[in-house]
Amino acid sequence: MENVAQHSRSPEFPFLVVGLGNPGREYRGNRHNVGFMTIDRLCAVFDIKIGKVQSKALIGSGLWQGRKIIVAKPQTYMNLSGEAIGSLLRYYKVPLDQLIVAHDDLDLPVGTLRLRPGGGSAGQKGVESTIQKVGTPTFPRLRIGIGRPPGQMDAATYVLQDFSKADQEILSPTLDRAVEAIKIFILDGLDAAMNQFNGSIQ
Repeated sequence: MENVAQHSRSPEFPFLVVGLGNPGREYRGNRHNVGFMTIDRLCAVFDIKIGKVQSKALIGSGLWQGRKIIVAKPQTYMNLSGEAIGSLLRYYKVPLDQLIVAHDDLDLPVGTLRLRPGGGSAGQKGVESTIQKVGTPTFPRLRIGIGRPPGQMDAATYVLQDFSKADQEILSPTLDRAVEAIKIFILDGLDAAMNQFNGSIQ
């Protein structure tokens, strides 16, 4: 992708916090929508109202600790999430190190967070689309564990199911910690957030 800002972290540029998921009421509680859930929790904490439609995404914006924050929930369905993210990056001139994408991860147990500076998609279609549209795999991600499907269940079926009752009890404090991780990312950078939150379950 051309014309994505490559500046160092700077207060003159906004942060873009994106959660991945599928739009529609029927998907709201799905494991695949934990990125959307993170954005909803973040908006409640930051007092940001989300609802404006721009670049195939629902977005909101606000100020937190003197920093401009833009939050987004792509409305393209998971597999095309990169279309919205690439367009928002260009429009708001967001440096790649001031983007963070929150998404579900099958390879992590429920309750586990893992921040990364980049890498492959590990089969996550929204991340794969984002890599394609941004033009690089080097952008911060917040991976949120949803665990592996039981038995012989297909992964595609598993991610489109709602969290189990037991997992829901773990989910709420996990979303709280995801918001705290994003706060540290914004204030102190990715390394600080990785040091504090990677792998923690409590």
